[in-house]
Amino acid sequence: MGVIQNPGDDFTIDQDWSAYTGEDHAIWRALFERQSKLLPGRACAEYLAGLQDLGVAAEGIPDFARLSDIMERATGWRIVAVPGLVPDDVFFAHLAARRFPATNWIRSPAQMDYLQEPDVFHDVFGHVPILMNPVFADYLQAYGRGGLKALSLGALPKLARLYWYTVEFGLIATPEGLRIYGAGIVSSHGESVYSLESPKPKRIAFDLLRIMRTQYRIDAFQDAYFVIENFDQLFDATGPDFTPYYARLKSMPDIAPGAGVDGDRLI
Repeated sequence: MGVIQNPGDDFTIDQDWSAYTGEDHAIWRALFERQSKLLPGRACAEYLAGLQDLGVAAEGIPDFARLSDIMERATGWRIVAVPGLVPDDVFFAHLAARRFPATNWIRSPAQMDYLQEPDVFHDVFGHVPILMNPVFADYLQAYGRGGLKALSLGALPKLARLYWYTVEFGLIATPEGLRIYGAGIVSSHGESVYSLESPKPKRIAFDLLRIMRTQYRIDAFQDAYFVIENFDQLFDATGPDFTPYYARLKSMPDIAPGAGVDGDRLI
């Protein structure tokens, strides 16, 4: 599906659901069916419950308006369609207002296993179900507010790492074992297995400053994952004013993605 609309000042556009082709819906079905078979026993219960409660299914690309109505009743969030990646200030403003920006285009058949920019499958299948959880929904709004402040302080690169290692590539410890909640993992066939089963990456207990010091790669599976105990831990971590943290981080060196440091608690 080609994006031909001109976005407004907030970069939102109509999803234009009727413009999706049969091939677009077939790609969604193939991706959905592949991930749906893989995620039970791997994704956290909160994600799987959100997927079910939203009624996101294999038939084809969902209608954002229908999903938004369900989300709004549950946690006050809505989906807004955007043509692709949006400027940082626009992205944070949407999150702070409990609006999740989702791209309206879907990958090509040649991109089934990897694409660099998020598409509608990554955004809707990956991100939206967990926003049905009230605590995570509050966390993401708090992150949006923090992002606007980080922009004014010149600290965005540090805060961006928190999004990467939680919202995109987070793991959670449960009584049944480690589970996935990050959208970048649940929407990836290969990383859904690698993140939990490979002996290569480090799995490190959540530590806010450690995360904001840790670099990441966008072109390969992660060298490290950070593990939360529960979603309350995430929300509580965003409560304090980050200004003192940013000041401390200026004197602390960055950490390479797969490096270990003193104080790491490996899971």
